[in-house]
Amino acid sequence: MAAPGGDMQWCFSQVKGAIDDDVAEADIISTVEFNHTGELLATGDKGGRVVIFQQEIENKNLPQLRSEYNVYSTFQSHEPEFDYLKSLEIEEKINKIRWLPQKNAAQFLLSTNDKTIKLWKISERDKRPDGYNLKEDDGRCKDPNSITSLRVPVLIPMDLMVEASPRRVFANAHTYHINSVSVNSDHETYLSADDLRINLWHLEITDRSFNIVDIKPANMEELTEVITAAEFHPHQCNTFVYSSSKGIIRLCDMRESALCDRHTKLFEEPEDPSNRSFFSEIISSISDVKFSHSGRYMMTRDYLSVKIWDLNMENRPVETYQVHEYLRSKLCSLYENDCIFDKFECCWNGNDSVVMTGSYNNFFRMFDRSQRRDVMLEASRENSKPMQVLKPRKVCAGGKRKKDEISVDSLDFNKKILHTAWHPQDNIIAVATTNNLYIFQDKIN
Repeated sequence: MAAPGGDMQWCFSQVKGAIDDDVAEADIISTVEFNHTGELLATGDKGGRVVIFQQEIENKNLPQLRSEYNVYSTFQSHEPEFDYLKSLEIEEKINKIRWLPQKNAAQFLLSTNDKTIKLWKISERDKRPDGYNLKEDDGRCKDPNSITSLRVPVLIPMDLMVEASPRRVFANAHTYHINSVSVNSDHETYLSADDLRINLWHLEITDRSFNIVDIKPANMEELTEVITAAEFHPHQCNTFVYSSSKGIIRLCDMRESALCDRHTKLFEEPEDPSNRSFFSEIISSISDVKFSHSGRYMMTRDYLSVKIWDLNMENRPVETYQVHEYLRSKLCSLYENDCIFDKFECCWNGNDSVVMTGSYNNFFRMFDRSQRRDVMLEASRENSKPMQVLKPRKVCAGGKRKKDEISVDSLDFNKKILHTAWHPQDNIIAVATTNNLYIFQDKIN
């Protein structure tokens, strides 16, 4: 990647997870999220578990000695359930994790499966009370008549314990599968979106939510699109966007009306008739939408590209980046093996100058917006020596293949990077392959 000091090089830092080729379904990573400082990194998996890694700074005086992320806390967030009314199994898979800004010594995060959102408190304990008057050391109650003197209980040091406790459970508000959760900039409310509705919640109130978007038609046979992602604006607490399977992004203002069925702005790029095909509608479906940190732009990811939209210009994106254009000729086989329905996410770097998203064959791509340059890198065990620089990868779409290029026919579509995250302040990235979490950082000379 181009950086102010020439070309930035990325190097391997860590890989988490088992090496086995035989991957258990429950171990497949389904979401990755840094907290607001980047000190904590959370992953959720299909087994309903949340694993939190903490950054350990080795030496604060020598920042070039880079820090590592080590396991901080692991807990079971969701369990498999059964909806007896609809005779449906509810998976425990974690669809999204969102951190709340830190207000005290504890950390809070929201995690959701298809139906239920939970607010978790993650806190540390390194002291325990000792010297109770009415209890023995092993917890048994004393006979009050045997107490001859009173003592003041004291706190004594103990080994550090990290506890995760569920503080709120937000349930029974979604008929369809939840695909997005987004915390508002007022830090008091958040939204949750499923295929047809978006609900607004207060973090303290679990028994009711406000329905702010409902696109369900009276007759379900008239259904033409579904909601695929939704996010609050990072600074304006009244503004949010949601994307659809038709490739449309709608921006809504909650000040206008209680039910935001009428959008304030609609962002859509007219289709190029020369590219029209049987797959046009499927590949135009938006799988992720993310506001830039500045709040001026938003990024959308569809099957083949990443688009950057200026919130002041609705008729077309200001930037379009092709992620894997070489797959356009392979759409038929990608439709047959269902890969065409994969939902790739995207993320911004800390200052909005670079965007990143995943691809197949465990490739991921970064686009430098100012230099108009991009690089494709690979997350693999072969490149996992400490501080080993990642070599850029190239795919040959057809014709004569050069020495370092990979033929499009030899790409492995079972290896895919759907989830990526970028540290909010540093050039540290987290990339989830099937059941492994790779952490890369820029090379410090």
